[in-house]
Amino acid sequence: MISLSASRTALVLIDLQKGIVGRALAPYPGDGVVARGRRLAGRFRAAGAPVVLVNVAFAPDFADALRTPVDRPFSPPPGGFAEDWTELVDGLAEPGDLMVTKRQWGAFYGTDLDLQLRRRGITTIVLGGIATNMGVESTARAAHEHGYAVVVAEDATSGLSVEMHRFAFDHIFPMLGRVTATDAVELTA
Repeated sequence: MISLSASRTALVLIDLQKGIVGRALAPYPGDGVVARGRRLAGRFRAAGAPVVLVNVAFAPDFADALRTPVDRPFSPPPGGFAEDWTELVDGLAEPGDLMVTKRQWGAFYGTDLDLQLRRRGITTIVLGGIATNMGVESTARAAHEHGYAVVVAEDATSGLSVEMHRFAFDHIFPMLGRVTATDAVELTA
């Protein structure tokens, strides 16, 4: 068990939105990640700890998407994304949750996530979401660099392949924080 102060800890769930959860994911299917994220969020809410739900979205013309020189650039699908692509999955958000929209992999840069956490006295974040080595890992790296204690719930994340998911959990996350399972996170007063 990892025991965390409810008054100093927030849950941050990355990209549990309609356009991402239904993709082919591994090692866990999107609906399983959502179910574990929901359970974890319920425990955080019951303890009075903040729940932050992050989605990724772009302007209709993608003018706000990053356009840096990379070998594999972002390319929206022909005709753009489905109308509900950016919407969080049904039943995830509850009144009082913090909503953050990002326009790149990580949830810190270009958003008010850091400001919202600091104003609430948060020093630790528990992370989950999709995709493990993209949005979740980028957010974990930035949280670590911002001085937050980081806990990553392995079974509340999934990636585009088992190999990428495992690499992040075996080699990256242990250097950024602590790795656990959703049922091993305990919130104390």
